[in-house]
Amino acid sequence: MPPGWENSAPFRVDCETAMSGSFSEYKGRSVLITGGLGFIGSNLARRLVEVGDVDVTIVDALLPGQGGNPHNIHDVRDRVTVHTANMGNDWVINHLVGGVDYIFNLAGSVSHLDSMVDPHLDMELNCAAQLKLLEACRNFNPHAKIVYTSTRQVYGEPVYLPVDEQHRIAPLDINGIHKRAAEQYHLLYHRIYGTRVVCLRLTNTYGPRQLLHHNRQGFIAWFIRQAMDGGVIELFGEGKQKRDLVYVDDVVNALLLAGASASTEGEIYNLGGAEPVSLADLANELIRLTGRGTIESKPFPLERRLIDIGNFYASSQKIETELGWRAQTSLTQGLSQTVEFYSKNREYYWNPHASTLP
Repeated sequence: MPPGWENSAPFRVDCETAMSGSFSEYKGRSVLITGGLGFIGSNLARRLVEVGDVDVTIVDALLPGQGGNPHNIHDVRDRVTVHTANMGNDWVINHLVGGVDYIFNLAGSVSHLDSMVDPHLDMELNCAAQLKLLEACRNFNPHAKIVYTSTRQVYGEPVYLPVDEQHRIAPLDINGIHKRAAEQYHLLYHRIYGTRVVCLRLTNTYGPRQLLHHNRQGFIAWFIRQAMDGGVIELFGEGKQKRDLVYVDDVVNALLLAGASASTEGEIYNLGGAEPVSLADLANELIRLTGRGTIESKPFPLERRLIDIGNFYASSQKIETELGWRAQTSLTQGLSQTVEFYSKNREYYWNPHASTLP
């Protein structure tokens, strides 16, 4: 337990304070964010900078096509420490974990399609690198709190909806299998070595600073780009599939809440959206917001049909009951803020080579 927590107030009070945006539990603490130049990691880093008096360190390998983008933190660059390095390197991760209070472990590949094309790379990023981190913590910082981001893809095709944490596990692609393995690594280290971990299963996160220059990391960002470009939003199976979407600020809230609570250790939580929406309705809303774009219905490509899960939306009842978290940003509000951000920062997200570290 980090020093100073012994006499802290009951967590429910802290939780209510955190949901208001203060997250004062992190003041005076040190935080390591793996994959911190990526979409969620950079938004998390920025929130911690806003909290103030937080020592924020980012490690990101900046692998091509994985989403790391130095522009994501360009205006807070002097308030965080950035290491461009691979956390799968023993020397790097052994050095970085020492002395930190919290580790938000967001590094890894999230592309389901890429995992089927290059399963060995996916295993390296989502399994081997995770073990390196856990071993580093076991040997050099056993008191750090680790928040690991997993995926709803571990469930596979739903047997019932909404999907809760008791749903059977049957991933349909390599990425889902490896993310499930990484969950189990984290939970095993908790059971055997007392490593302080919590796993969050994310559904479909969207918002500013997401990768937009290819369509292999989820559909939302690509839909946004196509609408803003006045292009064609392709809907497979007429876009009838329903999904729950969660705005990135809400996900950051959940990460920080889970990190601040000792009661979360050894637990898994779903982060589901407020209301499911069909892909067709999402596309129409983006066209309405941007005033551009068209929709075209197409048959499922074989490589996508084989790993498609159909309708999916998650239950967040467990994390709402235990931590008071729920998705608060409406879809219209979240999409409007996202489109506004990319309108102002287009040059840094349409071209994958537009931004580099100083």
